[in-house]
Amino acid sequence: MARAARAVGPRLARCARSAAPRVGRFARTATPRTLRGVGPRTWRYPVGALAAGLALATAAATAAGPWDSTGQRTAERHRAVTLGGVRGTDHGGVAADPGAGAGLPRPAISADPVLRALGRTTGGKQARTGPGVSDLLERLLSDPALGSRQTASVVDLTTGERLYGTGLDTPLTPASTTKIATAVAALAALGPDHRLTTRAVLEPEGDGLVLVGGGDPTLTARPGRRGLADLRTLADRTAEALLDRDLRKVALSYDASLYAGDAEHPIGVNDNLAEVTALMVDEARTDDSVSGPVHRVPDPAEQATLAFAALLAERGVETTSPSESRATKRAVTLASVSSPPLSTLVERMMTHSDNDLAEALARHTALASGKRADFAGASAAIERRLGELGVALEGVRVRDGSGLDRSGRVTARALTDLLVVAADPARPDLRPALTGLPVAGFTGTLAGRYADAGAGVVRAKTGTLSGVDTLSGTVVTRDGRALAFAFLADGTANAAEARTALDSLVTALADCGCR
Repeated sequence: MARAARAVGPRLARCARSAAPRVGRFARTATPRTLRGVGPRTWRYPVGALAAGLALATAAATAAGPWDSTGQRTAERHRAVTLGGVRGTDHGGVAADPGAGAGLPRPAISADPVLRALGRTTGGKQARTGPGVSDLLERLLSDPALGSRQTASVVDLTTGERLYGTGLDTPLTPASTTKIATAVAALAALGPDHRLTTRAVLEPEGDGLVLVGGGDPTLTARPGRRGLADLRTLADRTAEALLDRDLRKVALSYDASLYAGDAEHPIGVNDNLAEVTALMVDEARTDDSVSGPVHRVPDPAEQATLAFAALLAERGVETTSPSESRATKRAVTLASVSSPPLSTLVERMMTHSDNDLAEALARHTALASGKRADFAGASAAIERRLGELGVALEGVRVRDGSGLDRSGRVTARALTDLLVVAADPARPDLRPALTGLPVAGFTGTLAGRYADAGAGVVRAKTGTLSGVDTLSGTVVTRDGRALAFAFLADGTANAAEARTALDSLVTALADCGCR
């Protein structure tokens, strides 16, 4: 633990010194309010967990597992104890002991006792602009790097009050901030504990083995990727079951019929995602990468089945060349493997902007909503789920789960609505949509961004297409307020300059005393 603490760089140390006072100030000054429409209850998604995001500096987001009772990722809780004085709620670990040496971590003042008392709402009051926020943001939004059109929304997550808005209902291309909608809709439709299952089934004739895809793009054939559904484990169990039946040779086929419609995304063949199919291994990647753009195999389902056949051969079961088929209802399941829970999949999708996972979760949202599991059905299912949650959908047009389709539209109001809904203490099932957001300066698509006030206290989903740059998430201000924000820029000429301008907007929020 001491070695890990010494390894933390000077930048993290500066963040650590600044973050704890923010939480402390919030704990001393917060008033007993809560989100609109929610009565008194414990808000377990804490400001403390937001501020403690800088504890992720020593851990890759891929290590993150299920969240704890505060909505904080397990990885954060484990790593927080290596950073003295920077702890949110429910981290556990070693308590501070003045007599036990200076190296032990000490808990920061927790916001949780304050959050438990939150009880009042803003009800139907007209939103007002907080003093100073308008001037601050409008000056920064006028940066030419933000292109020809900009929209923005800033909401206080504690009170539900809108502090700032411009072009609130103007629909613009959201790019990958679409994944916030996908995450919330999938969690609402399926629940955080849902898992995606891949099966090997035996047809009643006795020698027809079918690999049935369950729509899990994280199914892996690589050794050592613990926690994921493993094709090797499936082969172990299948071979054992077949040999128990004295079957050493089988006719192998695969069933990817869970999804419907065209498997190719509207943008065409692209290194940003594979074909959208219910059966693939390692997202059909042609190298050892786990995220980011890379060339994909042309037929992911066939490739997965060929890998399965090779694994069965190593275990003493010979197969025919695989062909496509459809398992009958009479087929007997010999073995199965299941993905991590949906909560973990959502966090992975958000942290790494995983397009394959986004499209898979959109399809599963369609299936859970009684819609056809194609692009149109998934889009309709997402919109339906968001509407049921009270998200303002005027002008919103979901076209896919990933945001790669440029014809999609979303408003700044809808994005902050989504974040407020995900923070609702009455909906803990939606919490992974927040805990999965990349942490500024440390994880995922924000790892290389922010160096000062925003590092560690900003969590946000990025979005970038040619001429489009967006950013939406949460930030803890200098005086301890938790805010949701959405900034969308259209017609940008230089992506790097646009990102810098967006980061300046959020850093200004982090460093302001917004009242």
